[in-house]
Amino acid sequence: MATVAANPAAAAAAVAAAVAVAEDREPQREELPGLDSQWRQIENGESGRERPLRAGESWFLVEKHWYKQWEAYVQGGDQDSSTFPGCINNATLFQDEINWRLKEGLVEGEDYVLLPAAAWHYLVSWYGLEHGQPPIERKVIELPNIQKVEVYPVELLLVRHNDLGRSHTVQFSHTDSIGMVLRTARERFLVEPQEDTRLWAKNSEGSLDRLYDTHITVLDAALETGQLIIMETRKKDGTWPSAQLHVMNKHMSEEDEDFKGQPGICGLTNLGNTCFMNSALQCLSNVPQLTEYFLNNCYLEELNFRNPLGMKGEIAEAYADLVKQAWSGHHRSIVPHVFKNKVGHFASQFLGYQQHDSQELLSFLLDGLHEDLNRVKKKEYVELCDAAGRPDQEVAQEAWQNHKRRNDSVIVDTFHGLFKSTLVCPDCGNVSVTFDPFCYLSVPLPISHKRVLEVFFIPMDPRRKPEQHRLVVPKKGKISDLCVALSKHTGISPERMMVADVFSHRFYKLYQLEEPLSSILDRDDIFVYEVSGRIEAIEGSREDIVVPVYLRERTPARDYNNSYYGLMLFGHPLLVSVPRDRFTWEGLYNVLMYRLSRYVSKPNSDDEDDGDEKEDDEEDKDDVPGPSTGGSLRDPEPEQAGPSSGVTNRCPFLLDNCLGTSQWPPRRRRKQLFTLQTVNSNGTSDRTTSPEEVHAQPYIAIDWEPEMKKRYYDEIEAEVNEIPGMGGTFSSCPSTLRTSSPQLL
Repeated sequence: MATVAANPAAAAAAVAAAVAVAEDREPQREELPGLDSQWRQIENGESGRERPLRAGESWFLVEKHWYKQWEAYVQGGDQDSSTFPGCINNATLFQDEINWRLKEGLVEGEDYVLLPAAAWHYLVSWYGLEHGQPPIERKVIELPNIQKVEVYPVELLLVRHNDLGRSHTVQFSHTDSIGMVLRTARERFLVEPQEDTRLWAKNSEGSLDRLYDTHITVLDAALETGQLIIMETRKKDGTWPSAQLHVMNKHMSEEDEDFKGQPGICGLTNLGNTCFMNSALQCLSNVPQLTEYFLNNCYLEELNFRNPLGMKGEIAEAYADLVKQAWSGHHRSIVPHVFKNKVGHFASQFLGYQQHDSQELLSFLLDGLHEDLNRVKKKEYVELCDAAGRPDQEVAQEAWQNHKRRNDSVIVDTFHGLFKSTLVCPDCGNVSVTFDPFCYLSVPLPISHKRVLEVFFIPMDPRRKPEQHRLVVPKKGKISDLCVALSKHTGISPERMMVADVFSHRFYKLYQLEEPLSSILDRDDIFVYEVSGRIEAIEGSREDIVVPVYLRERTPARDYNNSYYGLMLFGHPLLVSVPRDRFTWEGLYNVLMYRLSRYVSKPNSDDEDDGDEKEDDEEDKDDVPGPSTGGSLRDPEPEQAGPSSGVTNRCPFLLDNCLGTSQWPPRRRRKQLFTLQTVNSNGTSDRTTSPEEVHAQPYIAIDWEPEMKKRYYDEIEAEVNEIPGMGGTFSSCPSTLRTSSPQLL
């Protein structure tokens, strides 16, 4: 027996033998050691009740009444006394004899006493344990500043997310980790090793709290007896059943339920100006080392929930969820709504849906992932060391080791590197070499000496549609360089081109060939017209004259004094080439009819006026010029000016800065579809609003009556031939003008 007393392992073996052999019989008294020996072994010594508590050891509960009877028996000094306690009976400590749960509110010293494992084994070997009763074993746990026997472990109800009605009651120590709870739940529910799971705890308010950190204890997680713990299993498409998906994602998940595509080939829905985030995520998702790290769940063992510089592991888990969805092969596209909210929670600058810099988001994400996954739990102080003449390889290796003493994560392994910095003192010539860590390497983009311009080419032949061209021109070039580049596309000589900036149906600017291309902005609508002359007036020159022409429509409404009427610009303006020696009002009218022949139909004989006006038309029909097959004008016979005009039939348009009259026709001839009028560059009739405009280049406006425009101007055909992407702007949004000139006939 002394051997048994001295050897706790032998005592444990004796307990097992006693439990196996003893039934309801009392042990043989001759097998009992002396009463004094029993007292010393149970109360005193290393194996007795006086033994200090040590975390992790097992202690046993013994019913207080039985223990008091044992004390009286031992202290009585008579082994044959009637006070013999018999088998250990803890029946009064149990709430029932089915589940053998302890009664609530038991108090040490009043209801039970605690014995260390060795003392318990001695008593069982001497007196036995009541048949069918389990031993009440409890662990010593270490709480802040105290160690105690955990009499009441935490009883948790474990359920699966898809079967909440079926629960498993399992006891856990307060010092057990959440990881232990998760492993137990996986074992109880027979979860496959490759399946991802996570735990939720239902709190007193009925809501669910995610148990993020699997390394903390049940006590730190504030779990209580009877609390419901839900184990959730990730679906095959990478999503969690509990995820509150965006409305769009619900529809997409229904459509993609049976979809099976290539993992990683998955789009990200733009939530509203979030292309900066999506582009960064797509780049990061296609870094093989990082993606495999998350797909293989390596991050779970390295989540750092206590890093004050991190995000409690939430950014890493949110990114892991996104990667698993994108690489599941079950989605055509996903909605990164949860990830966007998580980023905005930790970085307020990304809240809302404004535009942001993609590199700024990537910088935040890499820093957040690094701190959430930093393997260094406690950062130590590290001194920087100078090269001091040592080889670069040695200095770099030392700098890298020092860096990893404070920063060690998959982000460091994949993205971090070292910069070599060399500093030379200009006075003493001392050279200092250091190696500094970096994560983002900014490099300058190559400077391009070219730029791309989109222009619209308007040919002289009205049968040809306008063409859109994308040209590569020198950044520091001139307008002439643009014409040369366009000539290679169209086959038209650069000398036959004029460049204009068109805005709101007007010529915003007419460019000279020597002007720099830098004056053209990327947002400008640049039109290049094919012409056969010049817009500047040169005395004695026989070149054609280039006339800027606007299209206007009269508004039927008048003001109260009938002195003003409204005009609306529409369509895109024209640059029309007219032979200098054939420049008359009627010649210009015929040239314009030719240039608009695709959109404008000529009146037939039924539309001609009757009476005397017909006779005038017969007299003048030979005087009306028309376009030849080559696009030039026939030379008209001299005509008499109207009695009220006081001008000749020929007008030196640019040389005299006027056409004699500011409007045409001055008197009624054959039926005209529109009238012509000189205007300023804004398209209004008043050309003398400022002294600078008195000698400025006059513009011509084609004024349409609404009825005539409706009858002869084919808007549908005109829209077909408008510039792609520009026609709607010109035709559907006319500009309204106010002019003080009298209405023309």
